[in-house]
Amino acid sequence: MSTPGQAPQLLLLLLTLLPAKGSVPIWCFTQYEESSGKCQGFLGKGIRVEDCCLNPAYAFQEPGSKLCQACRSPRWSPWSAWAPCSVTCTEGSQLRHRRCIGRGGQCPEKVEPGTLEWQLQACEDQPCCPEMGGWSNWGPWTPCSVTCSKGTRTRQRICNQPTPKCGGQCPGKPQESETCDTQQVCPVHGAWAVWGPWSACSGSCHGGPSAPAESRSRKCSAPEPSKVPPGKPCPGSEREKRPCSGLPPCPVAGGWGAWGPVSPCPVTCGMGQTLEKRMCNHPAPQHGGPPCAGDAVRTHICNTAVPCPVNGEWGSWEEWSTCARRGINIMCKAIPGQQTRSRSCKGRKFDGQRCVGEQQDIRHCYNIQHCDWKGLWSEWSTWGLCVPPCGPMPIRTRQRLCMAQLPKFSPTITVVEGQGEKNVTFWGKPSAQCETLQGQKVVVEETRPCLHVPACKDPQDEKP
Repeated sequence: MSTPGQAPQLLLLLLTLLPAKGSVPIWCFTQYEESSGKCQGFLGKGIRVEDCCLNPAYAFQEPGSKLCQACRSPRWSPWSAWAPCSVTCTEGSQLRHRRCIGRGGQCPEKVEPGTLEWQLQACEDQPCCPEMGGWSNWGPWTPCSVTCSKGTRTRQRICNQPTPKCGGQCPGKPQESETCDTQQVCPVHGAWAVWGPWSACSGSCHGGPSAPAESRSRKCSAPEPSKVPPGKPCPGSEREKRPCSGLPPCPVAGGWGAWGPVSPCPVTCGMGQTLEKRMCNHPAPQHGGPPCAGDAVRTHICNTAVPCPVNGEWGSWEEWSTCARRGINIMCKAIPGQQTRSRSCKGRKFDGQRCVGEQQDIRHCYNIQHCDWKGLWSEWSTWGLCVPPCGPMPIRTRQRLCMAQLPKFSPTITVVEGQGEKNVTFWGKPSAQCETLQGQKVVVEETRPCLHVPACKDPQDEKP
């Protein structure tokens, strides 16, 4: 229960949490789990998305939606694991997906938050499908399992007419059993009946000349041992004795103490939770008494109304500039030049950290753009993904390319004496000259259809 001094603070807190006119209240969480796409650390519900996302590390969920949305600027989630192959034998297909997650912007290629992107590839769990086998004739019966009364006997057969293939099986069981009768009477061995009740204790206290004890007995009558043929008597004793134990103290149920003070708001920006605690010590449970019922901790939402810092993130590197050297034409020559590329630090707000690292990259290079050089055909590439992944009749492709044989220019140069050697990179796309292969001079391509293609379904729409 709040004290009179807390009432204005609680009223201010409630007013802060009321959704603005026209905005939809959401559920707010303190963490977005990148690997699973789930919201973690429930903070509260009925909150404005603008207040929740004062901290870009937070996440939110709209009522009635299973989709967790991150407060940070949008970027692609990791690719999901590949779904199981669409068939268990021969060639099939399998899907994986990723989602544009974030708020207040777009993912690369101008993709809106919440959008799914799919990939489809061919798969094969096993190259052939199972073929069933056939049983041989039953073998002879084994001897009866007992030498008196009734028992069982068994016989077996083998799955080899024909033998199954590719993990197949024969229907049914390789063994069967039946009852057999030896026509001989078996001896009946004795067995104890249940113990009788414990007797009254022989004394009323501990520490006298003899220790108080209680006893119980049983009979060898379940069944009695037979006489013809002779059965075995019951093993062990027909009486049992144990010392008496004293009465235990009465149990004391636990009771809650008073609630302690409300903890300070643990965050300096965005939203957090304050705590109140109480102890089960009024009285503490004793001698097996039940603990206090209810919660030892209760929480309240606090809102600093201060945006949290957003650190800058490097954008992608731009394309390398043309490899050149001032005043000299270096195209197709063993003369090194230089080229640069740059990137931008994006998204920094509210005194967040600047991007760590260099904004510009410089390297040494040989300019081989459009140079005519002899080429050789590459080996076949691996099969690519199935395209389109969610469209009709997707196909996969592999290629052989006419690859230029690069000249044996020096891989390193010395720019300044005493500062070591610098690597030199080939830049540009040369014009490779290969012998004609299958009527082509640049690329030879081979395609195949993807089989047993599954449908693309948003995992958020599937029932749990």
